[in-house]
Amino acid sequence: MARVKAVCISEKKGVRKHVVDAIEIRKGKGVVGDAHGDDPKRRISLLGDESVSKLRGVLPELAPGDFAENILTEGLTLYELPIGTRLRIGETELEVTQIGKECHQGCEIRKLTGDCVMPREGIFAEVIAEGAIRPGDGIERL
Repeated sequence: MARVKAVCISEKKGVRKHVVDAIEIRKGKGVVGDAHGDDPKRRISLLGDESVSKLRGVLPELAPGDFAENILTEGLTLYELPIGTRLRIGETELEVTQIGKECHQGCEIRKLTGDCVMPREGIFAEVIAEGAIRPGDGIERL
């Protein structure tokens, strides 16, 4: 079963996100307290731990939030989901709006490893149903 491995926020842009116990998500806002919710197509970012593992051989200390993801998942190949896919995560519902993103060529991970998985394998979503998301919450494709 797919589930949430970690949830993360950053209060400022341009810094790694840090792990928190739970995130609250709101329509038209994204993650409460996170600096990255201003783009309607990229309110919430998700990345699979399976994707992060691809770079752990080069950088074993990679931690949740290092790729600026709000939700680190496991058990679901996120980048294979079509745009428009709806996901129930805990008490919330999200809709996939974008697969990947333009890479910041100077990102810290790329400098350290020579690669970054977020531009290819991260996904972004809009809030359909508000609520809290916590580590351990199940993820269901609707």
